[in-house]
Amino acid sequence: MEILYEIDKIKLKSSVTTMGSYDGIHRGHFQILNKVNSISNQLNISSVVITFDPHPGNLVGKPKEKIKLLMSLEKKIETIKSFSIDYLVILKFDTNLMNMDADVFLKKILIKNLSPKYIVSGKNHTFGYKKSGDISYLKKFCKVNNIALEVVKPLMDDEVIISSTNIRNLIKNGFIRRANYELGSNYGFYAKVISGSGRGKKLQYPTANLLPVEKDQLLPKIGVYLARCIINGLSRYGMCNFGVRPTFGEGELVLEVHLFDEEQNDLYDDFIWVEFLERVRDEKKFSSVEKLVEQLERDKSNCLSLKYKYELGEKDAYN
Repeated sequence: MEILYEIDKIKLKSSVTTMGSYDGIHRGHFQILNKVNSISNQLNISSVVITFDPHPGNLVGKPKEKIKLLMSLEKKIETIKSFSIDYLVILKFDTNLMNMDADVFLKKILIKNLSPKYIVSGKNHTFGYKKSGDISYLKKFCKVNNIALEVVKPLMDDEVIISSTNIRNLIKNGFIRRANYELGSNYGFYAKVISGSGRGKKLQYPTANLLPVEKDQLLPKIGVYLARCIINGLSRYGMCNFGVRPTFGEGELVLEVHLFDEEQNDLYDDFIWVEFLERVRDEKKFSSVEKLVEQLERDKSNCLSLKYKYELGEKDAYN
């Protein structure tokens, strides 16, 4: 897959193209990307995905709060590549692009450089200034310009459309298993192992403190999770805590993981992949350190039971 950051760096005679933010590539996106790949193979034309960085939602309408990302740009590239796409065009989303009329966008970006024979789009996709380009507009444009349009219907989960927005809400509210089902993979991100207070080691539960690589990464709801980490190519399970450690009167949010298989002292400054499989419980304040340790023992036992079921492939997508 060739990656381009400027549209003028590419000039194709024909293509099948799709476009979108593609944050948190989920089951709905799978349908679109698979369709692009299928048409590309059938017609022997190049497949192209156009996406944007930074996330358009953080510029359009000047939101009060930044949209937290489900996926870093690095992971987005890695995931799109897995669909055997020929070209990934990553456009810088700035005020010029934000204010570009839908018609100008299609002519200046798509037709001029990509010569699309086919455009594949989700039914609810919008683009252009003030979302002026919707599927109705796209149908008319494609008809006038002799471009075939493939509209992919949204994928539903229990009568709710699978979308990045819905998945964000599930993660923020602690429904991690359902979020994982809608994603089609376990929610996770790259993180750097940093030094911590060393308190976990004193409690016989040493932890690796984690700092997400993507500064705008969406973090899970505060609580205790069964996690799986990929470290130097190896899959390692552990229990992960995200919270303020209230038993010790601390207020700073900390993300830390206790791995089940060995000490974590040798991981400092390493970059690992961490994913969240199950939310085990809320964070609690205990009356004593002894009570906390007792709970940690129960948490570990619970997580190990869940781990074995994951290893045996017995876990359903969600309850």
